Amino acid sequence: MDWAMKEKSYSQRRACALAGIDPRVYRRQPKRSEDTTLRRRLRELSAERRRFGYRRLHILLKREGWEVNWRKLYRLYKEEGLTVRKRGGRKRAVGTRAPMAIPQGPNQRWSLDFVSDTLSEGRRFRILNVIDDFSRECLASVVDTSLSGIRVARELDRIAEMRGYPCMVVSDNVLCREHLAA
Repeated sequence: MDWAMKEKSYSQRRACALAGIDPRVYRRQPKRSEDTTLRRRLRELSAERRRFGYRRLHILLKREGWEVNWRKLYRLYKEEGLTVRKRGGRKRAVGTRAPMAIPQGPNQRWSLDFVSDTLSEGRRFRILNVIDDFSRECLASVVDTSLSGIRVARELDRIAEMRGYPCMVVSDNVLCREHLAA
């Protein structure tokens, strides 16, 4: 509005018409107070309590004796640019991964994979598949309604008694280098 009236020498009525607002809206003086003390206290509290949002800060202010509407507090919270700090994400591996070596003989690397399905009456069951990556031989398929970690270890030990322990076990792209023999 000011730019149009100064630079283009438009009247206030014409500049308002071009902007699509009523001239009374442009001339109206805001009655809102600055709330500098409330804003300062809100910034102090949010600096102390970084994980508190505007609702919890409203409770703290009420305890201190501030009579403030939560909508007004939310507006001030947004105007001050106060937001709850996001927590750090999941830690990811740094650097590039070395490509996994291709097995050169049997019993060098086994792959584990779980498959699940549903019976006709609605019960779920899981299948543990153990595969030798060199020969592509399925060493075991264990079917049960639930497969615990202890059961998986017992099945791997049973297979290892017949074939010997592998150099490594891979499950869903997670490499387990520790030998299975304890």
